[in-house]
Amino acid sequence: MTISRRDLLMSGAGLAAGAMALPMLSTKEAIAQAVAKFEPEAGASLRLLRWSPFVKGEEDAWIANTKKFTEATGIEVRIDKESWEDIRPKAAVAANVGSGPDIVWVWFDDAQQYPDKLLDVTDLADGLAKQYGGYYPACAAYATVKGRFVGLPLATIGNAVVYRDSWVKQAGFSEFPKDTKGLLELGKALKANNHPMGFTLGHGVGDGNNFCHWVLWSHGGKMVDEGGKVVINSPETVAGLKYVSELYKTFIPGTESWLDVNNNRAFIAGDLSVTANGVSVYYAAANDPKLAEMAADMRSTNFPVGPIGKKVELHQTTTACIFKYSKFPKAAQAYLAFMFQADQYNAWLTGASAYCCQTLKSFSNNPVWTSKPIHAAYALASETLQPNGYAGPLGPKSAAAMADWIVVDMVAEAATGQRTPEEAAKRAQQRAERIYR
Repeated sequence: MTISRRDLLMSGAGLAAGAMALPMLSTKEAIAQAVAKFEPEAGASLRLLRWSPFVKGEEDAWIANTKKFTEATGIEVRIDKESWEDIRPKAAVAANVGSGPDIVWVWFDDAQQYPDKLLDVTDLADGLAKQYGGYYPACAAYATVKGRFVGLPLATIGNAVVYRDSWVKQAGFSEFPKDTKGLLELGKALKANNHPMGFTLGHGVGDGNNFCHWVLWSHGGKMVDEGGKVVINSPETVAGLKYVSELYKTFIPGTESWLDVNNNRAFIAGDLSVTANGVSVYYAAANDPKLAEMAADMRSTNFPVGPIGKKVELHQTTTACIFKYSKFPKAAQAYLAFMFQADQYNAWLTGASAYCCQTLKSFSNNPVWTSKPIHAAYALASETLQPNGYAGPLGPKSAAAMADWIVVDMVAEAATGQRTPEEAAKRAQQRAERIYR
């Protein structure tokens, strides 16, 4: 059944009208609420630029929800995809030239690099927060500038350690180590059994950043202090770099050139015993009958605790932003408002099979998190994530430091022996100071 714009406007009650947790609205009611708050422009059409999916069910669910919106409103939504590594430059170019997609899914604090080019969506974000229990603080931090939302926190892509249980046991470990010392010992034993580990040390937007920031943080290092002063050249950082230079000796060759797809491929090929990845690597095996034995042998866990004595994990965050140059800003907001309603957002989380973690707290009870044991390590990603700008504020400087791969390059240089830990930390300090001056 097609719903006219007049029907939608007459029946809408406003986006933030309902404060009940997870109200299950019909498609008509959800679109009515969205359109009542943001009446789409006449003749509107939208273009969305998103990252290429690693879990097909996630993309399928988003497209299915989009079709519901189009069928009810007549607003066509074109969905374009780019690789993870290409999203950042494509979005930056669109922001600078003032043309391209209406909506873009950006990574980490990319939105902090060009907030003046993005539509203020505070009313929409606040309405969703009231409706669905509020945002997890770190997710909201990525999407806000000076207290205003320049994007909607869309999801956290949980990153966890994935391993072959039988190989870990063959190496003499009854369970996966819970600290960094134990991880190093496990790596040595696995390498001796010709089952090496492998963590991404290349410019992988997700896996490279996640692993390398964990190396830094788990030993007490940080890019800047609370006041934004660069402090990465520290004894704690050097300790982390010395650790990773030993851990690297247990790796499969070539990890310094890996992007986000490479460790998936190596693990599925049976070349790896341990890596860090989203849950997508499990489903790559589980969905292939030839890899049933591998899938049954896979387990997940959170990163081991380092000398600081607590879990510190980056995870990858993605934010949905609307460019100010869009000719149809109200239609874009109505579309996102609809996609965040419980019926649609829950369907998307379910389709993603634990790959995407919710940013709004009320969605934490989605059954996907308890449907399989391997999902457990990903369930708290939004709650436990630490922003990449730690310990200082997020903003253009933290975004530029990440975009310049300072932490990843530093860890890779020390791990591979290209520079000593001391030299790598000193170089990272110099590079960061050019940004944080």
